[in-house]
Amino acid sequence: MMKHYDIAAYIWPSYHYEPRVEHFWPEKDGEWYTVRRGTPRFPGHDMPRIPLLGWQDEADPKVMRQHVELAMSHGINVFIMDWYWYENAPCFERQLNEGLIPALKGTDCKFYLMWANHDVDTLWNMHVDTDWSKPRPILWRGQVSRAVLEPMFDRIIAKYFTLDSYYRIAGKPVFSIFDYPNLIGGLGGVEQTKDAFAWMRRRCEERGLPGVDIQAIGRMRAGVEAGAKLAPGSEAATARVLGFDSATAYQYCMEGGQNGDYVVWANEAIRHWPDYEAMHGTYYPHASIGWDNTHRNPSFKQERVVTHSTPDAFEACLWRAKAWLDARPNQTPLVTLNSWNEWTEGSYLLPDMRWGYGYLRAVRNVFGQRCLTCQSEPLACPQSTCALVTSEAG
Repeated sequence: MMKHYDIAAYIWPSYHYEPRVEHFWPEKDGEWYTVRRGTPRFPGHDMPRIPLLGWQDEADPKVMRQHVELAMSHGINVFIMDWYWYENAPCFERQLNEGLIPALKGTDCKFYLMWANHDVDTLWNMHVDTDWSKPRPILWRGQVSRAVLEPMFDRIIAKYFTLDSYYRIAGKPVFSIFDYPNLIGGLGGVEQTKDAFAWMRRRCEERGLPGVDIQAIGRMRAGVEAGAKLAPGSEAATARVLGFDSATAYQYCMEGGQNGDYVVWANEAIRHWPDYEAMHGTYYPHASIGWDNTHRNPSFKQERVVTHSTPDAFEACLWRAKAWLDARPNQTPLVTLNSWNEWTEGSYLLPDMRWGYGYLRAVRNVFGQRCLTCQSEPLACPQSTCALVTSEAG
């Protein structure tokens, strides 16, 4: 019997022209500006990163249609769009609105939003040498008040939740929140945030939806971009009060740090899955491809790099994610991946000049489909009548 899995890859929507950050990337094609300038910082450093498909404009619907078809042919059927709201206005929305949503038409591929509500400092600007021993200037605050949250969320419902291509669990659109401690800080406290969640659910029901599935990005106060702080030991209690519907992860670096050997790094992140399940009730497993943030700062060296990342090591993490889901048959079979295109963080599924299509094939090996008759991979079967089954059965 075939078993279906929802395999969801994050998109960092910076590889197109975004006027608000033109001073970071003045060549007007987004963060490709930074990727093109990647250089080795130590012996054996995997630099530069060169995209096999070229320096594409990812707000172009033709480009994104190519990406959708590439993803689906390798077992990926959901995109999670990093979504930003700064100074009471959206940021980086062109890839979603002009590229991805038109490209999804006529396919079974879906998307949902992860609200990346962290603060923005000078990290994205490679011309600024960041001194990590000192506070960095904040350019945009990710916190919002209730007065900002409500019209922002109404816009999300009207513009995205009602689309047929929006991903749902039990009929409810999924809305992920990257930095819930930062949300708490902006809304004024845990109880105020709980009340805001209740309002968000009611608002969706008022608009004819069965509610909203609010998903936390799990965090154990480690790694990078931890956002606003919770009191030590209060994470589980806070999560229970807020009442998230589920949780997943965004990047292994949030538990495993920013350097070291991939196997050790990944295992450190994976060992927290039971902790997140205990905190949130439902945990969707996650796999990250790597971590290398040296593109973005002239002084970053090996202390910002996870080494020995390979498609085989990544595939081992995917098998662990599959085993987690198979042990929980009553849970939605969702896996999240970092990421589709995080070139400047060394964590991308898109093919490059070093590994080719290796990372995409790793996903297909675990979650893709093979021909029941000849065991060939998708799109390669010479017999149009061959039956396709998941890797579990094949």
